[in-house]
Amino acid sequence: MKNTVVTLQQQKISRDKITMLTAYDFSTAKLMDDSGINALLVGDSLGMVMLGYEDTLAVTMEDMIHHSKAVARAARRALVVTDMPFMSYQISVQDALYNAGRLVKEGQAQAVKLEGGEEVCPQIKAITQAAIPVMGHLGLTPQSVNAFGGFKVQGRGEEAARRIINSALAVEQAGAFAVVLECVPAALAVLISECLTIPTIGIGAGAGCDGQVLVYQDMLGLYGGITPKFAKQFNNVGEQMKNGFESYIRETKAGSFPAEEHIFRIDDAIMAKLQREFSRA
Repeated sequence: MKNTVVTLQQQKISRDKITMLTAYDFSTAKLMDDSGINALLVGDSLGMVMLGYEDTLAVTMEDMIHHSKAVARAARRALVVTDMPFMSYQISVQDALYNAGRLVKEGQAQAVKLEGGEEVCPQIKAITQAAIPVMGHLGLTPQSVNAFGGFKVQGRGEEAARRIINSALAVEQAGAFAVVLECVPAALAVLISECLTIPTIGIGAGAGCDGQVLVYQDMLGLYGGITPKFAKQFNNVGEQMKNGFESYIRETKAGSFPAEEHIFRIDDAIMAKLQREFSRA
């Protein structure tokens, strides 16, 4: 069954937890899709985990379109949601609508995600009116890392918590089909999930959300040994990969790879003739 914004809404109603992971390339996205993941997020986190930037701010529309197309080609069942990068929607409603359209037309995304609360509601409304589903993102919004003074938990104080609740209600009213809650207290995420009729997707927001999303490099140990507090490492694939690379280097240098089973053969008579013709006396 193909996952859509409608099926995700049904999952919230039936209390069937939504599963979501980041994906940035065809082969990884295909493995995730085959595993039965509900949604794939082509996150602007690719700036850090794929391109080596310190944060997400340098990611461009061209970056997002390039990676989104690759993921979309692999997603037969999963819903593909693509991030709108920094400054692709903040300047004006018109810019936001144009760039969301590019992600759908060129990047083959089935929905877009943008960060912010009341200040981006006009953009959310315009994009959804153009029949492009929008996922919101509240709490720790990485594109605002400089304003926050770093990657910090959001909503611990009363006023800060109230702002996030009001922002979630505003984003829903503007037409978002779901909202990511990142790095907010678990109890606050539960309250927001109860207040909203649309699904909440948590990352560092506890198990009380309607679903979860993780950066797949974090949950597989692929990002230089760095694992955020909220990201459980389900497998240490990074260490397995390093072991594989080291074995390849060792066997290549020793001459044990390629072995007999890895080579192609030629008729001995043909080879003997060629050796007589071309070998140096």
